[in-house]
Amino acid sequence: MNALARMVRSQAGASVIATLLALLIVTLVIAAGGYDIGHAATALWNGSVGSPYSFFSGTLVRATPLIIVGLAVAVAFQAGVLNIGAEGQLLAGAAAAMTAGLAMTGWPGWISVPAELIAGMLAGAACAGIAAVLKRSFGVLEVISTLMLNFVALYGVSYLVRGPLEEPTHTYPETLRLAESARLPVIIPGQRLHLGFIIAVVLAIAAWWFVRSTATGFRIRAVGAGAAAAASAGRVSVDRVVFGTFLASGALAGLGGGVQVTGVTYKLFELISPGYGYTAIAVALLARLNPLAVVVAGIFFGALEAGGAGMQRDAGVPAGFVYAIEALVILGVLAVDRVRTYAGAHSAPVAGERAA
Repeated sequence: MNALARMVRSQAGASVIATLLALLIVTLVIAAGGYDIGHAATALWNGSVGSPYSFFSGTLVRATPLIIVGLAVAVAFQAGVLNIGAEGQLLAGAAAAMTAGLAMTGWPGWISVPAELIAGMLAGAACAGIAAVLKRSFGVLEVISTLMLNFVALYGVSYLVRGPLEEPTHTYPETLRLAESARLPVIIPGQRLHLGFIIAVVLAIAAWWFVRSTATGFRIRAVGAGAAAAASAGRVSVDRVVFGTFLASGALAGLGGGVQVTGVTYKLFELISPGYGYTAIAVALLARLNPLAVVVAGIFFGALEAGGAGMQRDAGVPAGFVYAIEALVILGVLAVDRVRTYAGAHSAPVAGERAA
């Protein structure tokens, strides 16, 4: 019991407990549905980490955009900016990166690939910047504006692939494929894992250092902890921190879209993101907004999604159960936080009485 209490009190332990509870509940539901739990678990394992190909070409490839976009959400949330528009910013980044790639056909890769990623970052930042301006100038809540902008980006991609960027035959609503030179290089021969994963890990380390060790990072954490208190200190411009964090978060999410088109799909189409921007919120929350932990959480969710596809294919268990796990993880984290708050509020008087 003491060990369990210590886990609940620690942030990492709370995330572990929430994840285990989610897995237990979904396992019981799968069993109640008449599915073979052993067969489902084996298929989930084989589809995610059961072989080098499933791990490197399945789990880590799916984890890459989740890590990058998870960092975008984590950085925003640390400043108290509730950016729910990472999905739209990812789509904007993917569209911009693809447009740049098609326009630079024939250019050397050392020029075209960085240009594509930069275009994705600029598009993501611009998309987030709209919400930032609405918040600063008109007081529009970012939860509403960023959520609505997701649909603008979604229909914007639909317009592009059915209009100006559609492939020449007009048979499919998608663009031409990127030239080989305009793609992120594969880092393991025979696998699909690309340089984007290395970029994601480096970004996580850089974000952790930046938030923890720089003056700007301190301001971000100060505004997130209490904007009014930070403003009253006189040395923190809350509006400037919020605006800058918005742009940085959008740029990271846009980079996630750029990495997806240059490293995985090589073309733009309507369902290029299976909801990575929304899943990234779960990744950030499970990681407790810690950039280093985002890498672990991203790989975990990548394994779930890769394994879910295998579970549906090999065991006949709907992959939708994976999304139930993701939703329950979020609810579990919130529930455990509530328990921690309640326990802390009731243990403090007891400690004071003993000290007296």
